[in-house]
Amino acid sequence: MRRLPLASAALGVLALVIASLFIGGYDIGPRSLFTDPDAREMFLISRVPRTLALILAAAAMAVSGVIMQMLVQNRFVEPTTTGTSEWAALGVLLLTVLTPGASLLVKMGAASLFAFAGALVFLVVLSRIALKSQVIVPIVGIMLGALVSSVTVYIASSTQLLQMLATWRSGGFSSVVRGSYEPLWAVGAIVVGLYVAADRFTIAGLGRDTAVSLGLPYRRILFIGLTMVALATGVTTVVVGFIPFLGLIVPNLVSMARGDDIRRNLPWVVLASVALMIACDLVGRLVVFPMEIPATLVLGAVGAVMFVAMILRQRGKAHV
Repeated sequence: MRRLPLASAALGVLALVIASLFIGGYDIGPRSLFTDPDAREMFLISRVPRTLALILAAAAMAVSGVIMQMLVQNRFVEPTTTGTSEWAALGVLLLTVLTPGASLLVKMGAASLFAFAGALVFLVVLSRIALKSQVIVPIVGIMLGALVSSVTVYIASSTQLLQMLATWRSGGFSSVVRGSYEPLWAVGAIVVGLYVAADRFTIAGLGRDTAVSLGLPYRRILFIGLTMVALATGVTTVVVGFIPFLGLIVPNLVSMARGDDIRRNLPWVVLASVALMIACDLVGRLVVFPMEIPATLVLGAVGAVMFVAMILRQRGKAHV
């Protein structure tokens, strides 16, 4: 990766973006965009929004993983391994039960608020237990997420909303059309914000004592970081559902290749995340064509294998 120019990587991602625009159940080719009004309309209503949603959601969740890993000082954490996504789903479900007619923005606000609360709960629990291994941290997060998820499932089954909850959990981009994906543009600001404050998050990743000794307002950076993660998680959960493991595997692969400088790594993290997300989506479209497997299921399978490999690698280092 050190030798691969960023421009070449961007061209590779661009090729995947073009493939995403022209592959699908509805036959759309470059020529038909100029000769077939129906194909052009379908292209603008479905293909373009879907591809933009893939790009924005992938970038948001990857950046969320970077932020959480720096703040927690653990490479095995991201929103789906800390219970943050499960808290966001609980927030949306409770709002749906209490206010069925709530707007999309209100649902996103509720999801973000609960995601923020979940991240705080995770940090409080970590501060109260003795950790002998980095592997314990994501296990704690997964356990907390499972507890919240069980409460969510119970509420959903009691209120006849289990099918809606299953749709959120499975995620996917097949239902993304013009008019439903636009809130994801807001998470683009999170990527920009992380790039602007990259040096501060890098220092915060050295630990509270070191950050304070260097004059960094650690609590403020922690609050800002958790807010960014909560917003990204809340918005993506409402629009496209859960996106598992993306914020875990990509930042780790980039860090192994390029070190831990957030500012230098962020373009690579975004490009690699977008490439992986689109690739999983294309696999889901082609494997059972013209039917479709949700991209998040393909990503979950890939991410689970990578997660286990990372844990085994960490254990091997510990034994050495």
